[in-house]
Amino acid sequence: MISIKNDVQLGKMRSAGHLLYDILQQIREEMAPGMTTWDLDHFAYDLMRRNKAVPCCLGYEGFPATLCISINDEVVHGIPSKHVTMEEGDIVSIDTVLSLDGWMADSAFTKGLGKIKPEDEELIRVTEECFFTGARMALDGNRIGDISSAVQQLAESHNYGVIRDLTGHGIGKDMHEDPAVPNFGMAGHGVRLRRGMTICIEPMIARGHWQVHQLRDGWTCVTNDHKPAAHYEHTIVVTQGLPELLTYPGFAWPEAVKGENNI
Repeated sequence: MISIKNDVQLGKMRSAGHLLYDILQQIREEMAPGMTTWDLDHFAYDLMRRNKAVPCCLGYEGFPATLCISINDEVVHGIPSKHVTMEEGDIVSIDTVLSLDGWMADSAFTKGLGKIKPEDEELIRVTEECFFTGARMALDGNRIGDISSAVQQLAESHNYGVIRDLTGHGIGKDMHEDPAVPNFGMAGHGVRLRRGMTICIEPMIARGHWQVHQLRDGWTCVTNDHKPAAHYEHTIVVTQGLPELLTYPGFAWPEAVKGENNI
């Protein structure tokens, strides 16, 4: 069932989202070649607990960490480890969820460590652009397929693979609520968007084919062709106009985009 949030509930989600943004900014700055993913995970855990937030990934269906840390051909759900060191030239995706006062926020980004390949820089850039292209379609009265189609068309125009086995989702008091938000699909199809719906749009884009498989750890998803992948996500709310990015405080849509959407 899809839940519509009221102003009080949105205020709580906004507080959670702003805290998550601040924490992810600190994580981004902390990441460096030579650091283990285990150490980065503990850094994130401490930040959340000091701010009275609950690290929601930790223990979720048995997941053993605060962060999902996925490197190069790992798409999502990489498990932090004392034995995995981030290296110069890696692209590293960080995905996490926290709860504050019972309401959740979810966000992800991919960062290149040190000097990375130009084609990896382009993959990260386009993946982020896919998010914003999809999110601008999250308008009251539009459909989920309008978001999905926009993401897919942009990614495939760069000959990238759009991961199909994993999707965005609704969010609120639970990490995963209805509706599912795929990164591929047909415009004009799917659930109709309504003001007060809170969803996570999260393009997962590969430099090669879209097919993935899960490793024996039961969590980490990697590309079948072992080409690198990038991930970018924000929690948003559908409004009367363009959506508000709850996990990106201070973000404002450019006037040109507002005009294109007749807002």
